[in-house]
Amino acid sequence: MFEVPSLDEMPADLRARIEEVADKSGFVPNIFLTLARRPAEWRAFFAYHDALMDKETPALTKGDRELIVVATSAENHCLYCVVAHGAIARIRTRNPRIADQVATDWRSAELDGRQRAVLDVAVRMAVEPWTVTEEELAALRAHGLTDDDIWDVGAIAAFFAMSNRLAHLTKTPPNEEFYLMGRVPRTPASLTPRRSPAEEIQHRRRPLLGLSSTRRLVHRVWQFCRDEFAGWPESTRYDVPTG
Repeated sequence: MFEVPSLDEMPADLRARIEEVADKSGFVPNIFLTLARRPAEWRAFFAYHDALMDKETPALTKGDRELIVVATSAENHCLYCVVAHGAIARIRTRNPRIADQVATDWRSAELDGRQRAVLDVAVRMAVEPWTVTEEELAALRAHGLTDDDIWDVGAIAAFFAMSNRLAHLTKTPPNEEFYLMGRVPRTPASLTPRRSPAEEIQHRRRPLLGLSSTRRLVHRVWQFCRDEFAGWPESTRYDVPTG
């Protein structure tokens, strides 16, 4: 519905950032391409994203920030953000189970009291912000969050409420690569097939997978996991990539 611009059509600074991401991760997250049709908003979006998500404090880690995104995006039924940030959450928390748990029912997930209080406020902010009272904020302070931390909780919930809606509007699908990130040992870079940014754009322009293709993809993932895990010691089966 909304055409993805070609790499040649993008301003130089957008191309440079996209090429940097592709070089680092081996693929380009689809949201980078979707939003590139409006360069000024792209710059503002990722500047605010980085300001919120690339910092860490004693009471609000990078992993906690990703879990906020997963929990609030699940409430907003945003497939892209749940899958993409679930992958990052698994890596940053070094827990291959946590993103699925938080997306399904964060109240029953493997969280400590501080994380549960954070997600309570974040989810309220995402769907019923008028229910966040001084009582909820006091609970965060009791767990050691500063006023700046609390601001970040609210800002992340608010920012990704916008992101969720843009992903819905543009029908942006999660990249296939996200599904296995943080679940299985990382494939050495020399063995990982990489697509260039231009190839990613062509890949994004293909029609979405049909049901039969989806079933084939699920089967390939199952075969990969079966072959990779066969004969491995239990202690090594859930090594989480850190790069």
